[in-house]
Amino acid sequence: MAEKLKDTIKRISKKHLLENNGLLLGQCLTAVGWVGGTVPELKEKDGIIELSMADVAGGGIAVGAALAGRRPIYVVRFQGFQWYNAVEIVNYAAKSKEMWGRPCPLFVRSIAMDAGGGERSIGPVASGSHHGIYTRMPGIPVCAPMTSKEYKSVWKYFMNHDDPIYVSEHRRGWDLDFEMEDKIYKKAEITLFPISSTRLNAIEASEKLEKEGIKCNIIHLLWLKPFELNKKDNEIKYSLLNSKFGGIIIDGDYENSISKCIAYDLMHKYNKKVHALGLEERTAGFAPHLDNLPPSAKRIESKVKEIIFK
Repeated sequence: MAEKLKDTIKRISKKHLLENNGLLLGQCLTAVGWVGGTVPELKEKDGIIELSMADVAGGGIAVGAALAGRRPIYVVRFQGFQWYNAVEIVNYAAKSKEMWGRPCPLFVRSIAMDAGGGERSIGPVASGSHHGIYTRMPGIPVCAPMTSKEYKSVWKYFMNHDDPIYVSEHRRGWDLDFEMEDKIYKKAEITLFPISSTRLNAIEASEKLEKEGIKCNIIHLLWLKPFELNKKDNEIKYSLLNSKFGGIIIDGDYENSISKCIAYDLMHKYNKKVHALGLEERTAGFAPHLDNLPPSAKRIESKVKEIIFK
């Protein structure tokens, strides 16, 4: 059994603070739970910095620490808060090296979660994925790791480069203690390209569809931008060209975002039709009937059948 993702994050963070003179900044880091057990139980003298509850200020402080050479980890505990925190990161950190020749290495832990309906409904701010905000801007790689091995590879990339990096991190991945392997058949009806938490739903959907005689390839996407960093060109080419009905990019963000960008790139490169499936094009609210959740296994199944049998 592999290490749980939350333990990997905690271990990486602890080593960075104690051995690399790093910093870990964010809100409510040392509150009950230590951000779901992903933050090492250290003190301010060790580099744990509790930021104020002013949601528009944290990004600027993190950028300043990065410019000072501390390679900070900036924890944004609810990904919806990126609407407030992104300003300094995309308009300064992502541009600093290109415009002024001064790198700004900043590791943004942007944490997403899914509301569950009923009393667990928490609305649009604390739920969902919003990595599309960052993929819009140049100068900052964007990824969505869900496993320990993937997270370690992302951290290695960060430490070997001087760019800021946006890590779309989902709470559903924290307790995972296994790796997600791609599934590729010699011949399949369609290829699924799930992102973030939808990867779990895609696995469930593909298993149900296979029982009905519908074979689905699955290519798990880690690097969203630049997409070339995916390093899965051979697998993607093979799976798409051997899929009768092309592919589907599945995301927990809105469809008019990175999912359509990736679909566009794949269609042009391999001349196969690729669809996008994400959040419904409607506003989420603070009530169970207003939840707008990532594509469920059932919705993925329906989309596959719609494409195949239309």
